[in-house]
Amino acid sequence: MQQPVELLRDRLEHAFAIHTNRLNELTLRGSMTDPTTFEARVEAARRGIANTAQALRRMSEGTYGRCEACGTTIAWQRLEAVPHARHCSDCR
Repeated sequence: MQQPVELLRDRLEHAFAIHTNRLNELTLRGSMTDPTTFEARVEAARRGIANTAQALRRMSEGTYGRCEACGTTIAWQRLEAVPHARHCSDCR
């Protein structure tokens, strides 16, 4: 059975793949959509990639689950809801 943090790592890796695939699809068929909608979707995919990549990096560095603002432990419930969370509920 996987540890809870490993389950979150799997979720983050899956989210990273989804955002990357979405960005690739948008790039391939970008001219078929309204420019404003296209830019918003590209930005959302890029933000998703950045957020998940940062969370995976924090896991590798051993800082995952620590609030970047105050240094306290981020509540497990928050990490389950938002695996890429960088701040505790008080600091967000």
